[in-house]
Amino acid sequence: MNFLSSEELGGLLREMGAGLVGFADMTGLSYDGLDHAVALAVPLPIPTVQGIENGPTRDYFEAYHAVNGKLNQLAEAAAEYIQSKGFRAVAQTTTSVVEHAGYRTAVPHKTCCTRAGLGWIGKSALLVTPEYGSAVRLSSVLTDGVFDRTGQPIGVSRCGECRNCTEHCPGHAIHGNLWSVSVPREKLVDVEACRKAARKLAAERVHEEITLCGKCIQVCPYTQAYLRREEKA
Repeated sequence: MNFLSSEELGGLLREMGAGLVGFADMTGLSYDGLDHAVALAVPLPIPTVQGIENGPTRDYFEAYHAVNGKLNQLAEAAAEYIQSKGFRAVAQTTTSVVEHAGYRTAVPHKTCCTRAGLGWIGKSALLVTPEYGSAVRLSSVLTDGVFDRTGQPIGVSRCGECRNCTEHCPGHAIHGNLWSVSVPREKLVDVEACRKAARKLAAERVHEEITLCGKCIQVCPYTQAYLRREEKA
């Protein structure tokens, strides 16, 4: 069997600006015969995260879209690399992924990331990473190629008794439950309450019709550790 080099592809993507790159065996969760994935994360800029302490800002709105653009470039580059090696690859970019009912995608980026060992799902239903907390945007690439090394899947929460996101949610949408692979999103977050509050805040403060809040990102202790670490660097 010909294996894809995780070191080579990971190095390429990090040179292009990826904050985190992981490789996942998606056996049991495959889509259209694509049973491996590249998981990608790009951190939000520190000043942007600091600025959303009191709600979404124009800077956050612009950074949100800028980081999505970077992720699209990374995913497309990863897919091109994999295809050049003779394998199928589908880049799950913002232009190609279609939302299903309940604001879900066919293969969630977060699932690829937890299977790649990049982080776990927080009480906010966002991915939490040790390096950047939940101050990351995500993307992924699905492939039928097999990588020479894949990450150790993470299947349980590491949030412990922390209730920061639960207590600071403007929409009171976060239930405060711990995630595991058997826990559905509905046990973690009331999606409609989150969306309603976020759209109201975005309309008031950014004057855009978009679901944008960020409070749960900003108050996460792992996010705060990222901000402190980078400030000292």
